[in-house]
Amino acid sequence: MTLIKICGITNLEDAIAAVKLGANLLGFIFADSPRKVETDTVKHIQRVLAGDVKTVGVFTDESDEVIRIMDECGLTYAQLHGGQSENFARKLGASRVIRVGRISDESSIGYLATFIEARYYLLDTYRSEKMGGTGETFDWSLAVRAKSLGKPIFLSGGLHPGNVEDAIRTVRPFAVDVSSGVEASPGIKDHTKIKEFIHNVRAADRSS
Repeated sequence: MTLIKICGITNLEDAIAAVKLGANLLGFIFADSPRKVETDTVKHIQRVLAGDVKTVGVFTDESDEVIRIMDECGLTYAQLHGGQSENFARKLGASRVIRVGRISDESSIGYLATFIEARYYLLDTYRSEKMGGTGETFDWSLAVRAKSLGKPIFLSGGLHPGNVEDAIRTVRPFAVDVSSGVEASPGIKDHTKIKEFIHNVRAADRSS
């Protein structure tokens, strides 16, 4: 079964809806973004959900503040977008790290392979002006190649209800990650789109 991560959650209503509709992971962005969320909001969401879903903090910096947020908010994983050092990943604990690869060509896969201290790799589309959240796809054959690196793959970058079935059939990732593809506006989810996205993921799983 392909796991489903709904990222860019900013409020309790969207978090509850995503979990009820079948999301396996929720992502909270602590970097500069229209979807940036405050720690108090995340702590409140965590209290209400009471462990019903795994949670991911998205970071672009390398600091003790990241560790503080992870622990204070009780997050399951840290998603590292900023090329943070291997030493920092070890400090967090490699089993808690989702290492992001910003994919443009085959050299991106080679660069990602240099980051060993991680439980998962997440593949997103490279854009020089953005650390993530581009809303654009990349060449999925590169994601297939990345599976040879030996870590489970989260496929991200421009996924939405209309293309996620093709993405899963092409890549067979461990998980898919969506944010803008299920939004009504930046930071506000469209629950109908979440439902359709999850339905289409499960349809692709059944056809495998």
